Amino acid sequence: MNIKQDLLLELDITDQRARALLDDLEDQQLSVPCQSGINPPIWEIGHAAFFYEVFVLRDLDGVSARMPRFDEIWDSFEIPHRERWQDGVVPDKGTTMAYYGRILEEVHERITSQELTPEALYLYKYAIFHQHMHLESLLWFRKTLGYSKPSSAEVPPRLGAGKSLGDAEIPAGEYPIGIETNAGNEATHFAFDNEKPGFDKTLDAFKISKTLVSNRDYLRFVEGHGYEHERHWSCGGKRWLAQSPTLHPCYWRKVDDDWQCRHFDAWQALPRETAVVHVSFWEAEAYCQWAGRRLPSEFEWEAAARGEDGRLYPWGELMDPGCVDMNAKALGGVPVDALEAGASPYGCVQMLGTVWEWTSSQFLPYDGFKLDMYPYMSTLQFGDHKVARGGSCATSSCLIRNTYRQAYHPARQDVFAGFRTCAL
Repeated sequence: MNIKQDLLLELDITDQRARALLDDLEDQQLSVPCQSGINPPIWEIGHAAFFYEVFVLRDLDGVSARMPRFDEIWDSFEIPHRERWQDGVVPDKGTTMAYYGRILEEVHERITSQELTPEALYLYKYAIFHQHMHLESLLWFRKTLGYSKPSSAEVPPRLGAGKSLGDAEIPAGEYPIGIETNAGNEATHFAFDNEKPGFDKTLDAFKISKTLVSNRDYLRFVEGHGYEHERHWSCGGKRWLAQSPTLHPCYWRKVDDDWQCRHFDAWQALPRETAVVHVSFWEAEAYCQWAGRRLPSEFEWEAAARGEDGRLYPWGELMDPGCVDMNAKALGGVPVDALEAGASPYGCVQMLGTVWEWTSSQFLPYDGFKLDMYPYMSTLQFGDHKVARGGSCATSSCLIRNTYRQAYHPARQDVFAGFRTCAL
């Protein structure tokens, strides 16, 4: 394995995907009113470049600022969200893309010419993975605003009927949670601070669905007036529903006695066999109450994905993109019972990819938590966010693993989130 070549290839792929998500947008599509949950796409690309500059070029080589006086613009913790949308604050597309291109060229040159120390390897990976997070946010930017799906999207083969495969029975026992990393092994076991340190967790036996909740499943909740009956909703769910009154998921509508959903810029017949997506934690929780089920804890989810041997992916130790709906290819278009080659040791399918899976767990640090190189990776979300696991159809496969923990505010519907359930 040539680690440098792998890094350069991943850097190039990341760059190509980022440019593809911007290049087909018209100028007027880049200048839209401020909305919570999304960022201006030009700011996203400048912020990604700034991250490479600060945590690779400046930290490793002490280089001076490549865009003087703009640190406060590109730093997400210096510029308030609303100001990112104001005219004249963020540089134009041409200026930003020139800055972005220069930074990536310098990073490319540094990887090629400099010694690959464990510290440098970690920083390269961190910066590349950080940009992949923003690739996903660019995708939900396009989805939120009703823009066309990315050119990378493909029509997936119909490899299943979208039927439930029943419950997997997970035996009581001790299961590995999280991941331990030591200096020098980041090439195979990179992890963010919230995944560390690893530990063993004793769990009671439980049953978890082998498949994600499908649109067909969720439609029964909608047509059963689930949004109208308070008994299905927790206190937090009732508050959310009062603030966001709705009778169905945010991208659904009923036309002539049938249901449609909006897929980027196109309304289409609701595909019953695919996973329900863009539902908040509160909606997932209410569905479970209606169905006589519950959400898994994040530890139960990880045990069902990893088994007792603590594998990195449900199917083994190496990522196989053919086992998942990720990388903005199928974009959630596979039936919930498809991709059985990627099943976990207990037969759970699509535990990675398709949709982020809501769990019942609050996003909190593990015992022994230590800040990583980027102090805001996790700390700002601890306490008031829920843990989502597994990645989505918009997530990059290079980023995800069984131990990856995502923090989302429970009210969010714009992200590619769905869920699976456990028996009571």
